Amino acid sequence: MPWFYYVARVIVRVLLKLLTHCQVKGRENIPSQGPLLIVANHLSLADPPLLGVSLSRKVIFMAKKELFRFRVIGYFIGSFGAFSVHRGRLDRKALRQAYQVLADGLALVTFPEGTRSRSGRLRPAFSGPALIAMRSGAPILPVGIIGTEKIRGVTWLLRRPQITVNIGHPFYLPPVSSRLTKAELTELTNSIMGHIAELLPLKYRGDYGARKLDDIED
Repeated sequence: MPWFYYVARVIVRVLLKLLTHCQVKGRENIPSQGPLLIVANHLSLADPPLLGVSLSRKVIFMAKKELFRFRVIGYFIGSFGAFSVHRGRLDRKALRQAYQVLADGLALVTFPEGTRSRSGRLRPAFSGPALIAMRSGAPILPVGIIGTEKIRGVTWLLRRPQITVNIGHPFYLPPVSSRLTKAELTELTNSIMGHIAELLPLKYRGDYGARKLDDIED
């Protein structure tokens, strides 16, 4: 990690303490070592640095390629170990990087929705994380982020919004046929999103609300 990684962690911790009421629940659920695929909902540009300081391991992020067009933002998220991925199509280079991160026994963070949810509710997810989990065999750690959607504009600085990071229990996807079908991949993606949804209040669950969670559990 570059030197700025360690400086950025200190900066983010200080800003969170000064400008928000932030709590992290479930740190004890994080495996201390070995490959780990972390999946979380996405509400704000603040989510990657928030997770970077909330998790008790160094993490590497898959971030949408568009963020790297802005030099300052690109450098900042790159300092947290991020690499770019094209959304909406099969990005083989990004997948190879993801597999290598996990093969090296490191923790990889992905946002299955692919972009921020302006409403705060879960959006339909991309299937990339499910594919990575199946092919790598890595355990999946679901994380639910609450409150960062309030970090926008300038007035939030006066309110000190409540932010919560809920860390769930690691799980593995169920085995499927060696030739993964589109329907199977969709089902596995829904399972991942169901685990994230369970860590969020009902109003945040959106496309993965109570009815779909019941379907997944059945």
